[in-house]
Formats: sequence, structure tokens, C-alpha cells
Amino acid sequence: MRERGLLQKIRGGVADACRIWAEEMRNVVRDEGMVIFFILVPLLYPLLYSWIYNNEVVRDVPVAVVDDSRSAMSREFVRRCDATPDVRVLCHASDMDEARALLSRQVVKGIYYLPADFATRPARMEQTAVGVYCDMSLMLTYKAVYQTAMLVSLDMNAGLQVRMAGNTTDRQDLLTASPLDIKHVPVFNPAGGYGSFLLPGVLMLILQQTLVLGIGLSAGTARERNRYQELIPFSRTYQGTYRIVLGKAMCYMMIYALIGAYLTMVVPRLFGFVVLADGAALLALMLPYVLGCIFFGMVVSCIVRYRENVMLLVVFASVPLLFLSGISWPGSNMPWFWESFSWLFPSTFGIRAFVRVNTMGATLGDVAFECRALWIQAAVYFIMACAVYRHQIILSRRHAHERLDHIRRKRELRRKLRLRAGK
Repeated sequence: MRERGLLQKIRGGVADACRIWAEEMRNVVRDEGMVIFFILVPLLYPLLYSWIYNNEVVRDVPVAVVDDSRSAMSREFVRRCDATPDVRVLCHASDMDEARALLSRQVVKGIYYLPADFATRPARMEQTAVGVYCDMSLMLTYKAVYQTAMLVSLDMNAGLQVRMAGNTTDRQDLLTASPLDIKHVPVFNPAGGYGSFLLPGVLMLILQQTLVLGIGLSAGTARERNRYQELIPFSRTYQGTYRIVLGKAMCYMMIYALIGAYLTMVVPRLFGFVVLADGAALLALMLPYVLGCIFFGMVVSCIVRYRENVMLLVVFASVPLLFLSGISWPGSNMPWFWESFSWLFPSTFGIRAFVRVNTMGATLGDVAFECRALWIQAAVYFIMACAVYRHQIILSRRHAHERLDHIRRKRELRRKLRLRAGK
């Protein structure tokens, strides 16, 4: 009898969770805000972001040249810089004041200054210099301007060394110019591009943030109407907070199983970014990550009172979460407080694991720590979601009883007034 009763209870719980799943899906479809954040934003925003960074690197960055040397050597330096794909010599300024004016108006992004003794100092066996002034507001343009000047100067240095060495064979010239043969091989990012470096982390962050936005928007809508619409009907019909949490999570999981596959498997291939992960590794990683994001969103939704609050909160936190993930700054170099604080968010471990698996070709064993952390987060946030939902159910029932008592008192007062009026 006990086994039969337990079996019936399990069947009833599964049936209730499925009905809550269907009811929550209807709520998602009816709410335009949730449709936007659950479907439209994850579908369109990654395409826009990937399209913006599809060029990977900046080309033909405009620079101004101030050539006080006016020598064959200075003209050769300028010509070689202009021949590179990264820099384009836009104009020759008469002096530094004119060049700074062009830089302040953003006509150019950098300045190459060649002093008057640029060619005469090497002839006297003295070291010469090139002044490079860069616009540091955008690191990509700074890298192009500075790195171009460095590479051209190294190449010209090698030629000067060969001419001054007085060698008699080509082998001696080669050893003089390049005693150490350095080969630059970019690992995991062949193009050295910004998109391949940043996009994988952004895709995982979009998944978390849109989930939190959609769930928080639903909770904010209910509170704006001064009633817990997402909980009161469920709490009156179904017994058990776990059924409500699991039913709603099943709805979000069904949606984001497709969204997650689209973000991790379709978008990178559409724009030719590095993809080294196989389907099994992605499934083993995305399952705990999506579950952790869902339950994390449920917990966060409990502090949302108005619809606008969740948008301000998520938009404000997006950039800090990207930095805390360690994709742009090593987590080992962060202060211990911020490193510990970043562990509260599923995006931290999700971004780190996805970048290693998808871009670096790591196996599941290589990201075992991140996967375990995601499963722990999913379990902890599930328990917290059940606790806060139970608290909300109690508050909603108390609020409903208070309203009923208030209505009863008003009816009783009206009845007494009518009786007095009749007398």
C-alpha cells in the first residue's frame, strides 16, 4: 500500500509539473516582453554582435606623419608603414601642432614623428628614434599604429646592421640580421582577431542575461499588478513548491535548449569563428549551465518589484560579469574578493569552460572543475529558488486572506449601515 501510494504521489507530481509547464508556456507566449527577451534578443543580438566584429582586425588606420628629417631613410620608413595592411598614411603635417589638431578632431588615429636627425644619427653610429603618438581610447587602433611602427623599425634595423657589418656571404648577413629565428604562431586564434577572442564569452553571457531578464520581467509584471500571478493559481491547484519550480524550469529549459544550440553551434559557424567542440562535450557543458542560469534567474526574480528594475539590473551587470569571467583579464590576477564574488554567477564558469572547449579544443576532463561548479550552482540555486518561491506563496496566501478579510469587513459594515438606515 505504501509503495502504491508513493507511486501515485510521484505520478501526481509529474502530472502537476507538466500542467505547470504548459501553463507557463502560455504565459510566455502571451507576454510580449518575455517573447522579446526569450526569443528575439537571443536570436538577433548575437548576429548583430558577430557581424560588427566579423572583420576580426582593423585595417588602414589613418595616421599623420611629421617628417622633420626629409631624408631618403625617413621616406623609406613612411613608405613601408603605408604599405602594411594595418596603417594608411593619410597626410603629412607641417609640424606637431597641426598633427595634434588632426588627432584631436579624430581625422587620424595616430602620429609618426621623425626628428631632424633621424638619418644622420645612424651614420654617426648613434641610435635614432621614432616618435609614435596613439589614440588610446580604442585599443585596436592603438595596437595597429604601434605594432606597425615596431615591425617596420625592426626590419629597417636588420638592414642597417647588415650594411654596417661588412659581411661577405649571404649566410653571414642572415645571422647578423636574425641570430634568433622567431616564428609567430597564434594559437587558438589564427587571425589574431577580436571577434574570435571575445565572441564565445559574449554568447554565453547573452544566454544567462536574457534568461534572467525574461524570468525577472514575468515576476515584475506580477508584482506591478499587486498579486503573484505566477504563483497564486499554482499554489491553489497544486501541492508542493518543487512541482511549481520544476514545472516552470521545464518550460524555460525547453526554450533555451534550442537557444543554447543556436548560440553555441550555429552562430560561430555562420561567421567563421573557431569551433573545436563536438556535440557531446557541448551537451555535457550546456546542461548544467542552462539549469544553473534558470534557477539563478528564479532567485534573482524574487527581488524584482517592477518590470524596469530587472532591465536596469541586468544591463548594469553585463559588462562587469564579462570582466569577472576572466576572458579579458586573467582571473588569477584579480583580487581574491572579486574572484570569490565571480563564483556566484553561472556565467563565470560557463564562459571559462566554453572558451576552453570550443576555442582551445579542451576535453571534458580539462574542464571538470568548471562542470562540477556548474552542477553545484544548479543544485544550490534550485534549493534557494524553492525556498524563495515557498516564501512568496506564503506571502501571496496571507495577502489573499487579508484582502478577503477586508472585503468581509466592508460587507459587514455595509450590511450594518443598511440595517440602521432601514430602522
